[in-house]
Amino acid sequence: MAAVSARLPAFPWDKLEPYKKTAAAHPDGIVDLSVGTPVDPVPQLVQDALVAAADSPGYPTVWGTVALRDAITGWLKGRLGASAAGHRNVLPVVGSKELVAWLPTQLGLGAGDKVAYPRLAYPTYEVGARLCGAEAVVYDDPTELDPAGVKLLWLNSPSNPTGKVIPKEDLVRIVAWAREHGILLFSDECYLELGWEAEPVSVLHDDVCGGSYEGIVAVHSLSKRSNLAGYRAAFIAGDAEVLGELLEIRKHGGMMTPAPVQAATVAALGDDAHVAEQRGRYAARREALRAALEAHGFRVEHSEASLYLWVTRDEPCWETVAHLAELGILVAPGDFYGEAGAQFVRVAFTATDERVEAAVKRLA
Repeated sequence: MAAVSARLPAFPWDKLEPYKKTAAAHPDGIVDLSVGTPVDPVPQLVQDALVAAADSPGYPTVWGTVALRDAITGWLKGRLGASAAGHRNVLPVVGSKELVAWLPTQLGLGAGDKVAYPRLAYPTYEVGARLCGAEAVVYDDPTELDPAGVKLLWLNSPSNPTGKVIPKEDLVRIVAWAREHGILLFSDECYLELGWEAEPVSVLHDDVCGGSYEGIVAVHSLSKRSNLAGYRAAFIAGDAEVLGELLEIRKHGGMMTPAPVQAATVAALGDDAHVAEQRGRYAARREALRAALEAHGFRVEHSEASLYLWVTRDEPCWETVAHLAELGILVAPGDFYGEAGAQFVRVAFTATDERVEAAVKRLA
């Protein structure tokens, strides 16, 4: 066990604990903007679907119910423009982080293989590479990578942490490059429904992939769009051969989405009203925090989508973390996401209206 854990980086969030204590000592309490965890209620129709399916004594299937696969394929066609999506193109997963961390292992990658991901990125892409003993490589533009040995290429649009959106024409170019070199492309699109100043596009959109999912898979989650982080409701969609292989492996591994969660996912994917309502909440919080941060001397970069503002005062990120902690505000240091983030912090707007208002007052 020690040999496996030794492959992994230090868990970054432990480094925030002293700053969390400082922020918590504020007379009006902490405003925690460090983690993008939902704070608003689970939509009632989703709760109702979960409760209605609570009497589920039997084992669920890894591939999910027919109703779940219908709901996912319907959403892919209607929301992502993936007109050719069928049941063989979808697979439920037990939250997207589990998938990201264990995908290289499940693909059979190991020593001598390379896993590529953005220079500024969600740390779990690197963790996945390290778990299987593959080499982690970073990029600014994936088409500038040496393709030799690259077996898995991660895209992330909208980006965590920066909120940057990859334009459609760049997605077309990247998909073509990956196919030319026989590289499997996984696109993490968990924030796709949270575009603010840009409209994110999926790699599965007909205009991007040409209606063929060969060599490409998209990752989606209901954690952000539907406040279901606690449900671990997510799925992947794309290349039927890749998903078929993963399905067989996950059957043996018992990686099953609980039956009540499958029913809740069907309800969530079938309703757009709660998504629009939640977007409205986030839009108002984003606008308030952005204005307050800019007035306080911060510069916002990218941040055209997702649940975060990527901001800087052109100083080491831990100095910024310390400064804001003195105001009772906790944020994530940019170097959690790569050395290129050393002068940035990530500010989540997943806090209640009352806590966002408190942060705005403190920044003033």
